[in-house]
Amino acid sequence: MNKNTLTLAKTYDYCGSGSAELTVVLIHGIASDSSTFNSFLEYCKNTKSLDSVRFVTFDLLGSGKSLKSDELNYDYTDQLSALRHAIDTLDIQTPLVLVGHSLGTFIVTRYASKFPKTLSKMILISPPVYTKEDLENPAFAMAIKAFRDVVSVKDHNIVQEKSFINSMDKIVLDKSNYDTLINISVPTTLIYGREDQLIASYNIPKVVKHNPKIFTAIKTIGRHGVSREKFAKIREGIEEVLNAKTI
Repeated sequence: MNKNTLTLAKTYDYCGSGSAELTVVLIHGIASDSSTFNSFLEYCKNTKSLDSVRFVTFDLLGSGKSLKSDELNYDYTDQLSALRHAIDTLDIQTPLVLVGHSLGTFIVTRYASKFPKTLSKMILISPPVYTKEDLENPAFAMAIKAFRDVVSVKDHNIVQEKSFINSMDKIVLDKSNYDTLINISVPTTLIYGREDQLIASYNIPKVVKHNPKIFTAIKTIGRHGVSREKFAKIREGIEEVLNAKTI
């Protein structure tokens, strides 16, 4: 396997007007695939202000229609290499916004740290904002185990797959994630539900305080998913970039 040519399966590519002024690429979370965004994309199709936005989704390595192989590490190196190649194949001629959900927020953030000049904005939905201190806390380790158990109840096979195990160990639990996030130079909106028990939301005000010129945090009702109560806030984040283009 030539890892230099890794790419992701594109599962959606649509612009209502046919002439894009902005491209939005959406990256899903762990134990999931790009169908995470199906309801949101249907909402966007019915939103006139987003007609000139090209929406694209991919399945991450090990998920959906993308490559699954024991030769992959399913770490940042693999996922970022594949995402970079996938984005390159889009031949984007517009500003670019990356949207990540849950695990996808880690990958989007790391992408932005490596290629900041390629992005106009990041939108992070339900970002798990774990500090190094969180990850070293035994109580936090118990919470992570509880999450694995919940996933196992839904699909026992997933938690035994290399893609899930390594995504957790090499991406979600990477102790450098928090520092990577707070040092981002790309304008970023963080959207999260007040009932979300998975993301350590008590850390989000710390991120905003660290650099309020870069970060905006928006709390909604609801929990962890890309649910309807978050749709308008995601749309507004996208519209900010569209409106900036017309000034």
